[in-house]
Amino acid sequence: MTIHTVHAISVVPLTAHHAAQVLAIYQAGIDEGNATFETTAPTWTEFDTAKLPEHRFAALDADGTVLGWVAATKVSDRCAYAGVVEHSVYVHPDARGRGVARTLLDALIESTEAVGIWTIQSGIFPENTASLAVHARAGFRVIGSRERIGRHHGVWRDTVLVERRSPHIG
Repeated sequence: MTIHTVHAISVVPLTAHHAAQVLAIYQAGIDEGNATFETTAPTWTEFDTAKLPEHRFAALDADGTVLGWVAATKVSDRCAYAGVVEHSVYVHPDARGRGVARTLLDALIESTEAVGIWTIQSGIFPENTASLAVHARAGFRVIGSRERIGRHHGVWRDTVLVERRSPHIG
């Protein structure tokens, strides 16, 4: 496992040690309203169970404070989709604009390609233009839009489906 450091940002495997800060960052993203359909962050046990341990990372500043996190889940148990994961990336509001999300995405790309995962995907609210931009810079492409895919606080919301296909696998 490579540990990445950019502008005093270190990327390390995300563990229970980071749980409180990770869940607080998750809740901050939820509270802003354009990050997820979720309305409350999960418990650490729920988060830990749902996320693939080898594909989740925390970005830390020099004093060990969590600036953001990225984590992936399997999209399906069907063997045809064994090389496809869905991911989430969240950055603390005070750490935005420092390259945290891109650094985390690069770590995720490295870890997934190392084990033969060929596609990373995500659904992003179209209003979340910063997330769409950082994903584009990291090599993700827009596959399409899912109109009125779900209700969020009583309002139908669209998502933009993005994916990154590994140029090295498949």
